[in-house]
Amino acid sequence: MRLAIRFADRVGIAHEILAVLAGRRLNVVAVEVGPPYLYVDAPGLDAGALDALAQALIAVAGVETITPIDVLPGLRRQLQLDALLGAMADPVFGLDEHGAVLLANPAAAGVAGRPEAALAGVGLDALFGEPGLQAQLRDNGFRLPIREVQLEGAAFLAQVEPLAEADGRVAGGVLTLHAPSRIGERLHALQNPDEGGFERLLGDSPPMRVLKARAARVAAVEAPLLILGETGTGKELIAHACHHASRRRGAPFLALNCAALPESLAESELFGYAPGAFSGAQRGGKPGLLELADRGTVFLDEIGEMSPYLQAKLLRFLNDGSFRRVGGSREQRVDVRIVSATHRDLERMVAEGRFREDLWYRLNVLTLTVPPLRERGDDIRLLAGHFTVRACAQTGRPPCRIGTSAAALLRQHLWPGNVRQLENVVFRAVTMSDRSVLEAADFELADNAIHAGEEGPPSAPAVPVAAFSGDPAGDGWFAAVERCERELLARLWPQFPSSRRLAAHLGTSHTMIAKKLRKYRIGRES
Repeated sequence: MRLAIRFADRVGIAHEILAVLAGRRLNVVAVEVGPPYLYVDAPGLDAGALDALAQALIAVAGVETITPIDVLPGLRRQLQLDALLGAMADPVFGLDEHGAVLLANPAAAGVAGRPEAALAGVGLDALFGEPGLQAQLRDNGFRLPIREVQLEGAAFLAQVEPLAEADGRVAGGVLTLHAPSRIGERLHALQNPDEGGFERLLGDSPPMRVLKARAARVAAVEAPLLILGETGTGKELIAHACHHASRRRGAPFLALNCAALPESLAESELFGYAPGAFSGAQRGGKPGLLELADRGTVFLDEIGEMSPYLQAKLLRFLNDGSFRRVGGSREQRVDVRIVSATHRDLERMVAEGRFREDLWYRLNVLTLTVPPLRERGDDIRLLAGHFTVRACAQTGRPPCRIGTSAAALLRQHLWPGNVRQLENVVFRAVTMSDRSVLEAADFELADNAIHAGEEGPPSAPAVPVAAFSGDPAGDGWFAAVERCERELLARLWPQFPSSRRLAAHLGTSHTMIAKKLRKYRIGRES
């Protein structure tokens, strides 16, 4: 039985309490003193003898209460510490003042490949195969910048925190190893705090219903996914939703914008670099996004801007899942799904020799085409209302709403910048107006001309009426429209012999052109 004996502290009281226990020939196996309590563990004491023992202890001057307890505080703390260390997914080592291992948690024993007891006394030099590491730790007071170390062939980022005694003397430290995938999980949590699934894709227009249904199917398939669409249509939002709906939802989703970094930086960000790979590199090397996102998803935005060298390196990874860090010689393998996106016409870039054909086929296994906002007229008011609520919250102004005239104006606009442009226009209107109902005069809109970039969808070319045969006035409206469509597509098909190229030339969606080609039995779509 274990007892908690409360007492008023005075010299010799603990000795007198223990003398009472010894006088009754009780074997005391553990004693803890933490005034105003003395805790004892006497296995031979049973409930029947407790009353007599309590009366004898109360007779000692200063003893106030005797209470049975289930476990001594010291043992409770030890059990709690063991449970805490056991629950930690990161390997943790307790170090003595010389830099040798005092204790290790189960995760540390697992990555080291030996029992926890066998790690006690092992120096860090021997553990990581880095001579001089212990001396460096001691010289710096167990304070070192985070660095990469190798343990049993696996890479970890090592973090050391000193342990100081009451007098300030450093008595050792705590070494924590962070696996790249664990760091990736933290980055994912910081970068994607409000990540959601397909419920975040606002809109119920027919094109959006088709997109959501198709995206739900491809999300569950373990294959590269290519997302096509104009700038500002929300391709990264689609990629997030597909990741959230896949079996990888519990693993990291990390993104790299291929257009935002020069080739050298993009390569090190994606593949990481080995120790000493280049001047100014972090000592010990650095993991790239592929390692950080192991078992998760890497999103490559604007992949049409990727350099030929990186295209070749990415192709190698897609083929067998292996890669080498920049400046490294060791092959590494990770389980990562690649989701890419672009507003470029990759098929045209392949034809012009600006994008690798073999990489195009590897990326184009599954494809989603995000419709431009001008094809989602039914969604414009819903999106504008959502952005209005968000803008009011961001600017701290009273709530407002979109008026009838404003809704009509927004519906008529072609939105060359798509959803991103709509969000900016609404934010500007909310910021600059004090009205509770926003009307057309509150919105500043440029003209409807779509200013195309080199690869962007150009405005549809003007086609004179004389280019079409027959007399449109002699037919009904729909018959005249169909005849004009058929003759236009038949005339342009030899110049642009693919539905994507023809759609880009006419400034409309690939899906619509593909349907029209099938309808009129033109080209390969017949």
